Amino acid sequence: MDLGTSIRMAVDTGKIVFGSDKTRKLSLSGKPKLVVVSSNCPAEARQDIEHFCRLAKITVFTFPGTSVELGTTCGKPFIISAFAVMDFGNSDLAELVKTK
Repeated sequence: MDLGTSIRMAVDTGKIVFGSDKTRKLSLSGKPKLVVVSSNCPAEARQDIEHFCRLAKITVFTFPGTSVELGTTCGKPFIISAFAVMDFGNSDLAELVKTK
């Protein structure tokens, strides 16, 4: 599976929490299995998310596209700067991120 398909599969079959503010708060709790940020995620939000994820030992993956492209990939009609993966569902997103 390619990255876009894996992300969409995680959105459809897993548990995803969208939004940089919610992702930031969840990262602080250490509960997400993975955090994905868009390439154009606002600098302040990205720094906070990466810092909290580093403390909680959560992998942060930078999606190669913009927040508009990430929203489209997720099948949502809005931009997505960041999201937290709570459960991968049937996707192979965890393995794909490890290889990138």
